[in-house]
Amino acid sequence: MRYKKLLAGTGLALFLVACATTTDTQAPSTQKIDPANNQEAMTPAPWEPGFYNPVPMPSAPLNTNKTLTRITFGSCYTAEKSDAIWSRVAEAKSDAFLFIGDNVYGDVKTKDPGLPELRDQYGKLAASKGFAEFRKTTPVLSVWDDHDFGLNDMGADFFGREASEKLFNYVWAVPEDDPQRQHAGIYSSRIIGMEDDKQVQIIMLDTRYFRSPLKPTDERGAKGKERYIPDPDPAKTMLGEEQWQWLRAELEKPADIRLIVSSIQVLADGHGYEAWRQLPLERQRLYDTINASGANGVIFLSGDRHAAGLYKNNMALSYPLYEITSSSLNLPLSAWVKPENLKQEYGPYRMGDNYFEVNFGAIDFDWQARRVTLNIMDETGRIIMAQSIAMDDLLPGN
Repeated sequence: MRYKKLLAGTGLALFLVACATTTDTQAPSTQKIDPANNQEAMTPAPWEPGFYNPVPMPSAPLNTNKTLTRITFGSCYTAEKSDAIWSRVAEAKSDAFLFIGDNVYGDVKTKDPGLPELRDQYGKLAASKGFAEFRKTTPVLSVWDDHDFGLNDMGADFFGREASEKLFNYVWAVPEDDPQRQHAGIYSSRIIGMEDDKQVQIIMLDTRYFRSPLKPTDERGAKGKERYIPDPDPAKTMLGEEQWQWLRAELEKPADIRLIVSSIQVLADGHGYEAWRQLPLERQRLYDTINASGANGVIFLSGDRHAAGLYKNNMALSYPLYEITSSSLNLPLSAWVKPENLKQEYGPYRMGDNYFEVNFGAIDFDWQARRVTLNIMDETGRIIMAQSIAMDDLLPGN
C-alpha cells in the first residue's frame, strides 16, 4: 500500500492530563486540490475504510508588529476524543497559540513509507469543528514531538522523517518562502513586537529530526529510570550541529523575553522518560549556549508528559531559569492511571505538585509592571498554577 505523492502546499503556518469520550467533528474531507492552482492533490491509494485525506490547516495570520499580552500553548491532543478544550482556550483570548508537540497521535506502526496513520490523524484534526473555529481567530504556531513526527520516542533513526517533514509543512500551511523550509527539520524563530522593551522572541526547537537514539534503561520501570538512563556519549546530539549554530545566532538577536519551546522537558530531573537529562552533555551545551550568547529573558515551554508542572533551576544560567510544562489538552495521565497510583515525581527543580488533569498553558506579559506570569489553566479555563517573574530578574548576572 503506497501513496502517490506528498507535495507541500502554500499558506501560513506557525508531564504527564480526564478526557471526554466524544469528538465533535465534521465529515472527512475528500476534496482534491486543483493542480491548475499550482498545487497537487495529496491523493492516497485507499488503505482502509474511513481514511481522512489531509488538507492544509491555515490559521489567522500572526501580526509580528503587535505587542503581546498573552500567549497560550498546549500539547498531547488526540482527534479521537473531545475537542471541547478549544472553546476554553479561545475564551482565554490570547494573541497566539503554540501547538508544541503530539498535536496528533499518528504513529506509523505499519512502517508504510506513505505514513497512512499520520495522514489519517491530521485529516481528523482538520475535520474538528472546535479546532477549525479556534484557528479562524487565533494564530497557531506548531512544532512536533514523537507521535506527530511519526513513531513513539523516535529521533533521527525514524525511517519516514523526510516524508513526515513534507507532510508537516503541508498540513500546517507553511509558505514556500518561509525560512523553516530552507533547512532540514522544522525548527523556527520569530520576534513579535515593535516597541522598545516589549519584544518577545519565540524559538521552536526540533528535538526529533536530528536526535540520536537514547540509552535504554538497565532496570525498566524502576523509579527515575523507567525507560531511559543518561548517556554521556559526546557523539550523540539532541539538535544536530546546524540547528545548534542557528540557535546561537537567534539568541544573539535583541529581545526582552525569549520563549524557547522544547517538546520534551529540559529542567526535569526526576523521571526516566524522554527528556534533555538523558543526553546530559547536550543539556549542558544548551545552558552554555545561552550563557555564551548573553541572552536575557529565557523561559522554557514543554509538553510530552501528560501532566503539567512548573520548574526552576537557579544554577544553570547566571539568572534563574524557569520552565512551564503543559500537557495534555485532552489525553491526561489520569485517563489511564488510577487516582491512587498518580504519584508526584521526584525532582529538585519542580515547584509544587504536578497536575494530572486536562490543561493548557498561558503566558501573560505585563509590560508596565515589567512582569511575566506563567499559568497552567484547567479544562474550565481556571488558573490552577501560576508563577509571576520580574523581567529584570531574567538578566545575565542576576
